[in-house]
Amino acid sequence: MRTVWLNGEFVPETEAKVPIFDRALLFGQGVYEVTPVLDGHFCNWPHHAARLERSKATARIADDTDWPTVLNELIERNSLAEGRIYLQITGGAPADRDFLSPAEPVSPTRFAFTQQAALIANPMAETGMRVMLQPDGRWAIRSAKTTQLLYAVLAKEAAREAGYDDAWLVENGVITEATSANAHIIDARGVLVSHPVDHGVLPGVTRLSVIDLAREIGIEVEERPFTPAELLAAREAFISSAGALVMPVVSVDGAPIGNGGPGVQTAELRRRYIARLSAR
Repeated sequence: MRTVWLNGEFVPETEAKVPIFDRALLFGQGVYEVTPVLDGHFCNWPHHAARLERSKATARIADDTDWPTVLNELIERNSLAEGRIYLQITGGAPADRDFLSPAEPVSPTRFAFTQQAALIANPMAETGMRVMLQPDGRWAIRSAKTTQLLYAVLAKEAAREAGYDDAWLVENGVITEATSANAHIIDARGVLVSHPVDHGVLPGVTRLSVIDLAREIGIEVEERPFTPAELLAAREAFISSAGALVMPVVSVDGAPIGNGGPGVQTAELRRRYIARLSAR
């Protein structure tokens, strides 16, 4: 049985309880982070910590938890070698439901847990993902990593029901991102094109490293929106996220991307990203 961390205590997962008046449960006032774990170590923490601070400020949540200490002990207690570690902070649990935060601040609810997963030997890295396009119906503040994830859930469910692995979201004629990952193409010129970080997309931590690695190996990068037509005409496409690392996309709405298989440059970026994480 997993050990989880809840409000300062390490407890069995079956004993962790959150009050019904918690503001994340009632209003979605919660923020979170997910980091990959390789060789028993969580990765990219400075970038995750910086994004967490921005998310907390957006959601008006105050917290000063020493997360690295918590995460390290949680990984050790669960003997996690490879997978993910998730943390969440909410607006806390006042005495009753009210849209307005209480005049007297309440303590935030804080918890974290580990998940075992094969990040490196993921079969989808060899086959690639098949995605569909969906209208982007999410709320406007996407740059904060909040628990407002209903539309992502619905889009993932629609993709599964249609026989796809995921959905890429389209707004005002351009692709914003995948349901829970940043979306990228390598266009016909060999240029990596990625939606700029703004309120329309999440500033992905993995995305930062991928763009940096691409430039290291001589791939030109353009941070700009791209259209579904550009996706269909691209040489390669891929997603980046803490859970998937770098994952090739081989088709959209049934039409192949490039030659219909994982791209060479995508595979190289994935290899180099894993090497970078493993070296730390």
